[in-house]
Amino acid sequence: MTAYDLALAKARKDIAALEAISQRDSRDCEKRVRLAYRLFHQASLTSDEIEFRKVRQAIDDVIRDFGPKEDICLLRANIDGRFHRLGEVKRDLEMCPALARRREGRSITADVDFQEGRYDEARRALESLIDESRTWDALARLAHWKGKMGEREEADRLYAEAEDELTAKELLSFAWLELQRGVLAISRGRYGKARTHYHRAAASFSGHWLAGEHIAKLLAAEGKFDEALALMREVIARTPRPESKQALGELLASVGRAEEAKPWLDAAEAAYLASAREGGVHYFHHLADLYADTGRPAEAVEWARKDVALRPNFSTQAALAWALFQNGEMAEGVEWIRRALSSGVQDGGIFATAASLLHAAGDAAEGDRYARAAAEINPGGSGFHLHH
Repeated sequence: MTAYDLALAKARKDIAALEAISQRDSRDCEKRVRLAYRLFHQASLTSDEIEFRKVRQAIDDVIRDFGPKEDICLLRANIDGRFHRLGEVKRDLEMCPALARRREGRSITADVDFQEGRYDEARRALESLIDESRTWDALARLAHWKGKMGEREEADRLYAEAEDELTAKELLSFAWLELQRGVLAISRGRYGKARTHYHRAAASFSGHWLAGEHIAKLLAAEGKFDEALALMREVIARTPRPESKQALGELLASVGRAEEAKPWLDAAEAAYLASAREGGVHYFHHLADLYADTGRPAEAVEWARKDVALRPNFSTQAALAWALFQNGEMAEGVEWIRRALSSGVQDGGIFATAASLLHAAGDAAEGDRYARAAAEINPGGSGFHLHH
C-alpha cells in the first residue's frame, strides 16, 4: 500500500473507534473533539466536500452539546478559511476570545488579512509569530507571502527552513512544502527544479493524488500532453474534486479533443453550481475561470464579482479584470487590473493579464512594460494552466 492509502486507512480506523466510543458515551467531550479532528484529517486527504460537511456537522454538534471550546472553534475556523468563508472565520475566533492570543488564532487571522487584501498586516503578523518561534507553518505562510510579492529566493529558503522544522513523521506536511516549492519554481519557468520538488513530494508521501496533479500540470506546461492526460485520469480515479475534472476537460480541449472535454467540463460546472446553491462560496473563482475559458464571459463576470466581494485581493481582482476584458468591458477591466497591480504583487500571470488589457486599451508602452515583466519572471511563458 502507498503512504496515502495507509494514512487514509488509519484515519478511517481511528474514526470508527472514536465513533463507537462517542455512541457509548456522548458526553465524552475530549473524544468528540478528537473525532472531529480525525474526520478533518480524512477529508483533507481526500478533498471530498461531502466529508468536509461531516466534519462541520461534528463540530457544530460539539459546540451545541459542550459550548464553544477553543480547539473545536479553531478547527471550525480552519475549515471556514479553507472554504473561503472569511466572515465565518472571524466569528469562529470571536466565539473563544482567547484564540486571538494563541499562535494558531493569530496565524488564521493573518490568512484572513492576506485574503482580504491587507498584505502588510499579514506580513507583520507572520514576522511577529516567527520572531517568537520559527514553527514550520508560520515559515510556510511567510514564504507564500514573499513568493507572491517577488521575493522568490527568500520564499524558497523559508520553505526549506520549514521542512527542517518538521519531524520525521510529518511526511504529508513535508510533501506539501515540496509542492509549494515546485509551484514557486514552475511560476518562473524552472521546470527542472519544479520536477525535482514534485517528485520528491510524490516519493515522500506516495500515492497522494495532489502530487500527481501537480506533476500533470508540469507535463502539460512542457507540452507532454499524452502523459499529462493519463496522469490526470489517475488523479480523478482517486479524488472526486471537480477542479480535477475541469483541469482534464481543459487539457483535452487544448489538444483539440473538444467532444471528449465537454463531459468533464460539464461535470465540474454542475458540481460548482450545486455547491453554490447550497451556500458554498469557494468555487466562485473556479466558475469565473471556467466560463472565461469556455466563451461565456458574462457569466464569468458574474461569478468573479461575487468572489472579489468576498475576497478583495490581487488574485480575485485580476480574475475579474480578465472576465471583464473577455466580456468587452475594457475600461472597468483596466481599473480592476490596476487595483490588483497596486498591491505590489509580482506574478507572471497577473502581469500577462495586465499586458493584454493595457494593449487592448491602447496603452502600448505600459502594456509592453508588463509583458516584459511577465517574461522576466517566467521566460518560458505560462504554459498550460491547471486550476487548483
